Amino acid sequence: MSVVFDIHPDNPQQRLIYQAALLIKEGGLVAVPTDSGYAVVARLDDADAAKNLRRIRGLDDRHLLTILCRDLAEIAHFARVDNQQYRLLKLATPGPWTFILEASKEVPRRVSHPSRKTIGIRVPQHTVLSALIEEVGSPLLSTTFIPEGEDMPFVDYEDFVDDYKGQLEGIIVAGDVSAHPTTIIDLSGSSPEVLRVGAGNPEKLGIFS
Repeated sequence: MSVVFDIHPDNPQQRLIYQAALLIKEGGLVAVPTDSGYAVVARLDDADAAKNLRRIRGLDDRHLLTILCRDLAEIAHFARVDNQQYRLLKLATPGPWTFILEASKEVPRRVSHPSRKTIGIRVPQHTVLSALIEEVGSPLLSTTFIPEGEDMPFVDYEDFVDDYKGQLEGIIVAGDVSAHPTTIIDLSGSSPEVLRVGAGNPEKLGIFS
């Protein structure tokens, strides 16, 4: 049975944040609201985390998972970032963006793309999620919580609480959740490539398709 945490969206109760973080530290999966729908998160250094996240979504090992970081400094720890990429990331984060970057040696092989050695990285702009990452004390491994056969993520916990209560250790509820997905930009090549336009406008970053 999943533990449901009803957390204030602007002033998160630290007691509840601590309890949700403890579930993650103990190896559990927790559904969390983000600035672009719900995601499912787990400990980055948990050997079974990637497998469990892919299982709950019905994904194979080629599907790119995402690392949720606290800030720009953490991005540089898990990805190879040159000066041009750094300036773009500084302009965009935090916010509704997912960037595909070349993974550093700090990223476990089971997490990065098996052939391209890339990783998705985000710095979310969500008060409760930011507090959770801070309490865990390290970035979180995540996947967007999209029902099988659909394109859009869950935005209401009542839509999944019954179907997934045996697979999730925790669910965080924190007010309204945006239905707009992140904008995905691939920075692993010679020039930025927009893979999906979502909540973030690439033109604001000087990227025109």
